[in-house]
Amino acid sequence: EYKEEFEKRGLEFFYTLIDDAVARVIRSKGGFIWACKNYDGDVMSDMVSTAFGSLAMMTSVLVSPDGKYEYEAAHGTVTRHYYKYLKGEETSTNPMATIFAWSGALRKRGEMDSLPGLVNFGNKLEEACFQTLNEGIVTKDLAGLMEGVTPQPKTSAGFIAAIRERLEKLLA
Repeated sequence: EYKEEFEKRGLEFFYTLIDDAVARVIRSKGGFIWACKNYDGDVMSDMVSTAFGSLAMMTSVLVSPDGKYEYEAAHGTVTRHYYKYLKGEETSTNPMATIFAWSGALRKRGEMDSLPGLVNFGNKLEEACFQTLNEGIVTKDLAGLMEGVTPQPKTSAGFIAAIRERLEKLLA
């Protein structure tokens, strides 16, 4: 039903199997929209993110046909780290996908309710995250993936504190 409109806009639609889609994504340089059912999206995002180093860096936005949005981290829980946390042990769990799920949700809520301050907060939170990463401040899972900067691995709490410090400066 959308064929004519797609052609007018220069868009190509085709159906493919999940394994082919993952291979195409890994080989691509972007420039496409990847629409899929929730389960397929979960499987595909897990495979693709692992190929690029860390599942903890991917967020997901689910959009319903009636225009509702759900922002989420594209990965599951890190049970092993949670049990360590419950015992009072230090962890180095990467919270980026969760933070970006929140920043995206806050920004969308701000757009929907015409609240520019909330949109700005979402943008600044993401900017603080990028600043932190670009300075080499990371959790242990990312330390081996850093290029062009000397990694400074932190615990979960230390990493979040570094993001907060930069966010406070951006919001001042």
